[in-house]
Amino acid sequence: MFPHFSKKKFDLLSNEQKHKKSAELLRAIYDALLQKKNCIEAEKHYNELQNWLISPLLNIWTPETISQRYHEHLALCDQQHKEHNLLQSVKTEDRKEAAPLLDIHIYLDHIRSAHNVGSILRTTEAFGLGTLYFPESAINPEHSQVKKTSMGCSEWVEWHANAQLKKLHQPIIIAETSSVAIPLSDFIFPSQFTLVLGNEEYGCSQEVLDHADYIIEIPLSGRKNSLNVANAYTAIAYEISRQLRI
Repeated sequence: MFPHFSKKKFDLLSNEQKHKKSAELLRAIYDALLQKKNCIEAEKHYNELQNWLISPLLNIWTPETISQRYHEHLALCDQQHKEHNLLQSVKTEDRKEAAPLLDIHIYLDHIRSAHNVGSILRTTEAFGLGTLYFPESAINPEHSQVKKTSMGCSEWVEWHANAQLKKLHQPIIIAETSSVAIPLSDFIFPSQFTLVLGNEEYGCSQEVLDHADYIIEIPLSGRKNSLNVANAYTAIAYEISRQLRI
């Protein structure tokens, strides 16, 4: 359950590798503590590693102190800015049951980032928006990084690969910055439809745009006239939920 190292093996590692292994052990301890498991021996072994590293010992074991020390180790092995290195949230407060799903299809038009797909899964589950559809050869929830980013929501959200847009709910509503787009605040969502989110680089493909019944956009006021696709989806998901769950 917990990684363990002999002094001989630990001494053979580079200083960077020693900090990386220390972080791995702390992560395992952190996850176990959240599950209320006994970690006393693992905590002792961590401090043993720190003795070998000639680093300060950790004497107070709380999620906050573990997290602080964990990220200190990551900073020393140049890993601190990677999204998948974040520890899981302590304050989840998950519900035992979700509200009924809205009858909405969400079609991801070749979104390439596993982080974005995972975030979209999490938002879809949080607002109970319905079912995700992925075109052929697109990254989907089977990808390991998508599973990590979705925080378990890939197991709760229904999704389908190799989907054909023309077979999904009508009307087709595309989220895209366009001179003919309707502002999100002015748009009235029907009870059943398909929402399309475009690729991070070029937006929606022309093939998809040709199927559009409506194009909507989020009114922005800054110089950068665009949002990350997962962030934009969160704003749209909130507005859909606000309108349809009245």
